[in-house]
Amino acid sequence: MVKTNLTVISNFIFLGFTHYPKVEITIFVLCLLMYLVTLLGNIILISVTILDSRLHTPMYFFLSNLSFLDIWYTSSTFTPMLANFVSGKNTISFSGCATQMYFSLAMGSTECVLLSMMAYDRYVAICSPLRYPIIMNKRVCVWIAAGSWGTGCLTSLVETMSVLPPSLCGKNIIDHFTCEILAVLKLVCEDTSKAQLIMLVISILLLPMPMLLICVSYAFILSSILRITSVDGRSKAFSTCAAHLTVVVLFYGTALSMYLKPSAVDSQEIDKFMALVYAGLTPMLNPIIYSLRNQEVKVAVKKLLIRNPLYALLIHSCK
Repeated sequence: MVKTNLTVISNFIFLGFTHYPKVEITIFVLCLLMYLVTLLGNIILISVTILDSRLHTPMYFFLSNLSFLDIWYTSSTFTPMLANFVSGKNTISFSGCATQMYFSLAMGSTECVLLSMMAYDRYVAICSPLRYPIIMNKRVCVWIAAGSWGTGCLTSLVETMSVLPPSLCGKNIIDHFTCEILAVLKLVCEDTSKAQLIMLVISILLLPMPMLLICVSYAFILSSILRITSVDGRSKAFSTCAAHLTVVVLFYGTALSMYLKPSAVDSQEIDKFMALVYAGLTPMLNPIIYSLRNQEVKVAVKKLLIRNPLYALLIHSCK
């Protein structure tokens, strides 16, 4: 392939949703609300898992990790977008774009691994309840969390370095609202087959393989649940797993549609919409899903709010 003259790019320009000026303000308001709800919900979930001693278990340890990375992921995507909308600039520096791409990929990759480990945790808890404290001890949980974060950060570094060379061929307009890796890849004028191969291998390692582990774990879980004779016990087991399964479906459904879709299906507008769901809606719904499906979290949140002086003052004023 003939090489094109390369130009050092100092900044990028986002097209975002400028093609739809009438709905831009609506999208901005929705994204701002999603971001605020994501911050509030995940901060509350992290707080209750730390402050309530009854939630000092492996499941809630992984859940607090999930909430923490959701905050980072949404912040890395939405904060620059919201700031650009207010300022009207729609630009980002080369280093800022590289940083944004790295963090969004790192958080997404970490979540892929972490969700599969959470499925394994549920498998051990339901299929081997007597051995659960021994298998999922504190040291093992820390190593699993560290491995998830390490895998996500390493694979993200490899992908970012393969897609963002220091020089591009003069194109600096990204048809997206963020430095999404597939949108930036279209600006590279040289042969991108190596970068695409790296992305494909990493996508297979972080999407179908963890999904396979989740499916196998839940196949054993379902088999064990169906053998439970107590109706209350069976209901509690289903309730414990339902929240995690809902999060898995939301996360992997949008991720698969973005990164493993057929090459013939290439609509940038659909990609932007899926990115909004992936970066905003899923992290926002995670704490809500776990709170609604889990009685322990509901009780812990109530206790946290009641202890809050502002909440107590509000209740007193209402009376």
